[in-house]
Amino acid sequence: MITSKDKEFSDSKNDKCLEWLDTQEPNSVLYVSFGTTISMADHDQQLKELALGLELSGVKFIWVCRDADHDKKDGVEGGNKRSQLLDGHCGWNSCLESISNGVPIATWPMHSDQPLNAVLVTEALRIGLNVKDWARRDEVVSSSEISKAVRRLMASDEGDEMRKRAKELGKAVRSATNDGGVSRVECDSFIDYVNRS
Repeated sequence: MITSKDKEFSDSKNDKCLEWLDTQEPNSVLYVSFGTTISMADHDQQLKELALGLELSGVKFIWVCRDADHDKKDGVEGGNKRSQLLDGHCGWNSCLESISNGVPIATWPMHSDQPLNAVLVTEALRIGLNVKDWARRDEVVSSSEISKAVRRLMASDEGDEMRKRAKELGKAVRSATNDGGVSRVECDSFIDYVNRS
């Protein structure tokens, strides 16, 4: 268990996490994170259900916790881009990172833009599924529901299709930022415009 409160928190501990990930089969590790602005510390029952649901799913996972959450529970710090799936709050930056890396998302929106981002991911792009829908934001999601959602994403034909779409979308996003790609061309054009002004 690696926490950011460890006095000896260092790259070597992060390296251990990466080394472990390198020994895992592709698409076999779930990355769990609720971002940097959400604290789960005041949601003891939901944390218990989440932990039990992850365990019941039988899926390997890395759970990243904020510093504020470490006072109430142990957690893993040191997420990385090698994990194959994301269970998250659906913040815009997390969505962009997942999409760019071709990684499907198990959504759990908490506030602000996250409910709309979850709709984009699950309904428009179809590269994810809801673990906790915004309409149920005040309810505790049971461990069995969490376990079922994780298995659905990680070990089903439906999950395979989401993963395939996510990889295709990620490839398109990456090509748009390469030389000659639409994002690169537009960004270069904007920089040229600013420099002329």
